[in-house]
Amino acid sequence: MTRYAPRWFEEFAVGDVFETAGFTMQAGSVADFALTWDPQPFHIDETYAKESVYGGVIASGFHTLLVGFRLVHQAGMFGHNRGGRGLDEIKWPMAVRPGDTIRVIATVVGMNPARTTGHLAVDWDIRNQNDETVLTTRLNYVIAKRPTGD
Repeated sequence: MTRYAPRWFEEFAVGDVFETAGFTMQAGSVADFALTWDPQPFHIDETYAKESVYGGVIASGFHTLLVGFRLVHQAGMFGHNRGGRGLDEIKWPMAVRPGDTIRVIATVVGMNPARTTGHLAVDWDIRNQNDETVLTTRLNYVIAKRPTGD
């Protein structure tokens, strides 16, 4: 994975694709997150999870999303981010399990300039180590424009 130089809004183009490094979901962090934020039994109780439709413990989809946020931030491509305008249509087509390694593929699908910033629509495709999609969503970033005089 490349660490990307932060881009100003004007340096993006529809169709740009970025990929993050991977992150392996450890059983302890899956349980810790679930106990604090999403204590459903298929996230924390191995016996219950084994008998569930999942056949074992799975990570919270929100945990997967937040790991994606961290990976994208660490990759640096949206370093001039000034916040967000929302998150559209999050889907979890496949469970993430302890031991899975996930990464984010981010694709710019829309751009809308504003006065001192611009708005980027970016589709996220979070995939596991088998290149299977485990989460999709669209993030709406606010990215700073290049300061005048630069």
